[in-house]
Amino acid sequence: MRNMRLMVQGAAVLALGVAAAGCSSIKDHRGYIVDEVLVSSVQPGVDNKQSVERTLGRPTFTSPYGTQTWYYISQNTEQKPFNRPRTKDQNVLVVNFDGKGNVASLSREGMEKVARLSPESDKTPTLGRDRSFFEDLFGNIGAVGAIPGGQGQATGGTGPNGS
Repeated sequence: MRNMRLMVQGAAVLALGVAAAGCSSIKDHRGYIVDEVLVSSVQPGVDNKQSVERTLGRPTFTSPYGTQTWYYISQNTEQKPFNRPRTKDQNVLVVNFDGKGNVASLSREGMEKVARLSPESDKTPTLGRDRSFFEDLFGNIGAVGAIPGGQGQATGGTGPNGS
């Protein structure tokens, strides 16, 4: 009887542990893993693209236009159960190059560059006039191909362009 009670209590504790583990947040690291020693070894005016790539690896992405800039991005995210991941910390290492391919400057940016977007509604605002379903459905009846007085112009109905 005592062994049975211990087994039931053990199973209850195990079930409680599994349930509690299921409610915990998932933490994740995405992107570049920053090594401060390697980053501090890159010197403006001394290093070039080839030496930066050998030291820091390939960048997360590069600028396609204007001055050549490499970006090394890392993010720490947290995801609560049944929710989307949220960025908790972000680090962007920006390496700017001059016209000859030498390092011009290094800078760091953080969470101040993260933009949180929250849509206002289910509708996308558009320019133009608001029309009902029936105006969209029947608005062109009689407007297409009708020639008033044989002058080659459509009638002034309520077509899709409001004419």
